[in-house]
Amino acid sequence: MPAGFAFLLLPFSWLYAGVLAVRNWLYDRGWKHSEAFAVPLVGVGNLRVGGTGKTPHVIWLLEELLRQGHRPAVLSRGYGRRTRGPRLAGPLDSAATVGDEPWQYFEQFGPRGVPVAVAEARRLGVELLLQAHPETTVVVLDDAYQHRAVRPALNVLLTEWARPFYADHVLPAGRLRESRVGARRADIIIATKCPPGAPAAACAAVAQRIRCYARPGAPVLFSSYEYGPPQALAEAAGPPAPAGSALLLTGIAQPGPLRQHLEGLGYEVVFHADFPDHHAFVPADLAALREHWRPGWPIFTTTKDAARLADPALAAALAGLPLYTIAVRAALGPRDAALLRARLPAPPGPRAA
Repeated sequence: MPAGFAFLLLPFSWLYAGVLAVRNWLYDRGWKHSEAFAVPLVGVGNLRVGGTGKTPHVIWLLEELLRQGHRPAVLSRGYGRRTRGPRLAGPLDSAATVGDEPWQYFEQFGPRGVPVAVAEARRLGVELLLQAHPETTVVVLDDAYQHRAVRPALNVLLTEWARPFYADHVLPAGRLRESRVGARRADIIIATKCPPGAPAAACAAVAQRIRCYARPGAPVLFSSYEYGPPQALAEAAGPPAPAGSALLLTGIAQPGPLRQHLEGLGYEVVFHADFPDHHAFVPADLAALREHWRPGWPIFTTTKDAARLADPALAAALAGLPLYTIAVRAALGPRDAALLRARLPAPPGPRAA
């Protein structure tokens, strides 16, 4: 957004921020009810709209909670789904019925006994999970930082290294969902998508800026992305060429890091079909992609996008296209990972070493 136009929108941002500040003040004073549950809730969210890496960090937490002996569940709003109300994900669901991120969680963790639910009202979603799965020992809330009707035992706030909340403004002049002081509700703040090998001085400067808004004592951690090897979808045959021309298909908020990763591997991304976050692909999107494709060129996409590409209505449009998914994981250094583990709710029984 041009700086001059953003400046003109600042009065609207102040008005919006003021309304949210009153709402948060009512919750802080207990005049609006925030419900706790018999099992602890771990919230993962952000101040900025989209693109901070919530999904890889939710996956990191689920993996760690399982390792520690928990019976975790995960709850999301289910953004972009064609259904409404509280819903447990099951084998007959899809990204269309529960949303792309919840469906990704279900495919990855459902076979390991992790229930996945979606609900606009998180309180109703937690109640559904605990009623259907009373063995649950902790619920991870995906993207619920502003959903204050429930009270997490641990609030994890994410902010992008390249787009930190302290350098942004509230909507519509910027991309923040609430003012920067909302960071005070966080128990842990993680600067995500950090460049590998970021200098200690640069990390210290970022941490210092974050602490201007954070609650005293809240640790500031740093994470980066690790990318897995390309995985062929059903229609693709054999591994992709190790380098050369390639196409990229994404419907995520911040595809830049993935593109940089592919270019670092030696691929020239000759065409990037770049759609908005949670984009519902249609056959015309893939027909346009096919116009730019040449035999022998791999087409890369994300695991999150693959959840939406699995729609049977797209099967004919995908036929013959060599699609490969690139999985992304959040990676924390040993010290930061230990600090995050230490803040997680204790599992029933002895904590794993």
